[in-house]
Amino acid sequence: MRVRRLFVPTRSLAPIHAESRMVALLVSHRLYVEHGSELAAWSAANGGALELLVLPADRDARLSEADCARIDAAFFSGDVYPDFSRQFFSAARKASHLKWLHVFNAGVDHPIYGEMLARGVRVTTSAGATAGPIAQTAIAALLMFARRFPHWMAAQRRHAWAPMQGDEVPLDLAGQTVLVLGLGHIGREFARIARTLKLTVIGVRRSLRQPDDPVDELHAPSSLMQILPRAQWLVIACPLTSETRGMIDERALAALPRGAHVINVARGEIVDEAALVSALRSSHLAGAYLDVFEKEPLPMESPLWDMPNVLVSPHNAAAASGNDARVHAIFRDNLERWLRGAPLVNEVHRTS
Repeated sequence: MRVRRLFVPTRSLAPIHAESRMVALLVSHRLYVEHGSELAAWSAANGGALELLVLPADRDARLSEADCARIDAAFFSGDVYPDFSRQFFSAARKASHLKWLHVFNAGVDHPIYGEMLARGVRVTTSAGATAGPIAQTAIAALLMFARRFPHWMAAQRRHAWAPMQGDEVPLDLAGQTVLVLGLGHIGREFARIARTLKLTVIGVRRSLRQPDDPVDELHAPSSLMQILPRAQWLVIACPLTSETRGMIDERALAALPRGAHVINVARGEIVDEAALVSALRSSHLAGAYLDVFEKEPLPMESPLWDMPNVLVSPHNAAAASGNDARVHAIFRDNLERWLRGAPLVNEVHRTS
């Protein structure tokens, strides 16, 4: 298999990081094996900027205390999660000189990130790297429900020739309203595609409207209860914060019109799962696509597994062959920025 190049030695960086000594970067064993020679060539082309500290391939092994003390920056790449996460963050916690941590994912609700920020470590994410695949997955789920694929799939399992007729025929999608909760990379991409399907898109976001927002309307979260009754589709794409935790509760679900659908590609804790199950069982909601859950993996005894109006995926909506390359490109850009002392992309800031 051809391995995509992560670093290509090009122009030299000038000025380099303010510290005159070589910068020690913690990387995974797999990243070192696949891209170590490129990193070395890139470092040589830029004045020997980097020293690589490699996480042991044995998940029970640990970096030495001396090596941990030398770490200046760390890349939590996708291959580290989940098997080597404990090992990686054990080293990061011991890294008394750690100044910058880049993570492969977009969400920063894991407690370790807050811990790093509290220490004064700069944290950047790979937000945007998986926005396209996640938005496409959410659109696919919407289309499956809109075109009533579950009806055909159930008939196929029964070996039944069951064309839809009369009231079973799907409503036209054009002109229906989708409420997108969160207009970050994922929400914006979803909204962009949804508008090409002639859906009316209502966005909910804290910040003011921008000229290029792909929405027909934009509202503040404080208006959520007033606009939910207008939405045949609720798409949850916001980060998990103290404000969004439990935001879609029994009251919010009841505010949706009968026959609405919920799509959650954000975090399970944003939705009251018990209230969601109740709304689905009562047929107040026609269906739901859920990629995330309050508890993961989803317990075997969860009723969501067997509900005919629910599509379940195992927190896997982002799956795509190009994700690593996109994550690496964001990391590479931020590494160069960090070494230059330039502003970082996708930097996380403490909220309290």
